Amino acid sequence: MKNIFRKKEKQTVETKSSKAKVKSVGTRKKSVTVLWIVLISSLVFGIYKNFTAIDQHTVHEKEVIETKLVDTSAIESFTKNFVKDYYTWQNNKESIERREEKLSLYLTEELQALNTDTVRADIPTSSSVSDIDIWSISQEDDDTYAVVYTVEQKITEDKNSKEISSTYRILLHQDSIGNIVITQSPTLWNTPNKSDYEPQQPESNGTVDSDTVQEVTEFLEIFFTFYPTATEKELAYYVKNYALPSINKDYIFSELINPMVQQSGKQIKVWLSVKYLNETTKTMEVSQYILYLEKDTNWMIVR
Repeated sequence: MKNIFRKKEKQTVETKSSKAKVKSVGTRKKSVTVLWIVLISSLVFGIYKNFTAIDQHTVHEKEVIETKLVDTSAIESFTKNFVKDYYTWQNNKESIERREEKLSLYLTEELQALNTDTVRADIPTSSSVSDIDIWSISQEDDDTYAVVYTVEQKITEDKNSKEISSTYRILLHQDSIGNIVITQSPTLWNTPNKSDYEPQQPESNGTVDSDTVQEVTEFLEIFFTFYPTATEKELAYYVKNYALPSINKDYIFSELINPMVQQSGKQIKVWLSVKYLNETTKTMEVSQYILYLEKDTNWMIVR
């Protein structure tokens, strides 16, 4: 009986023990809920950005300027032939009629009519062309060119004659197969004159000491003494990379004129003029050079 009682007591204790409450920790706390909300929001935002983002690329634009070479030799020849025929006539009817016939080969019909009376049948003068200078040929658009030229004429009236010089500008049209016609009558223009430009003269700026200047000057005097008749093999002792060509001329060295010497990095830069006597013409000639020198064992002209 005692044993039975003890077993029941034991079972009762175990049953009570098994019914003890288990306390859950933190799965529903507010902080955890907030973290879940943040995580879900971040994920949704990331997906949204992925679908709505604009794919951007950096575009580097590079402007390429192509130089188109235009052959203007035909226009130049056409212009010279026109000038010769336009400014040449004799003071007689037959010559003037021949001139008008020739001009039909150059001018549009409108210009032919416009120039009909420029040289009258009773004109007292005759004209011949002694020289033609083409100053410029510029492209106005795809098929139109402007030409500026000077014509030298000998004008004769009775027994008197004189030389005159005049400058004009014309417009020409050249079609796709190269045919040319003048579309603007010779129009008075200005002749290019001498520019006022004076290049800045170099000066010795004290970057090279006096001993080096003396060495360089002596080297150049020796070099330019034999330079006119030197062969390429001989030049190789004084010149690198064909900086100066072999000229093979019968010139006699006279002097160096005002050499200017400056330091340029590891090189010596020299501006100078060289006076020679031309044995053929018996005249003095002055050549000008800008040279770069280096010294290893000896001085060398490198460019």
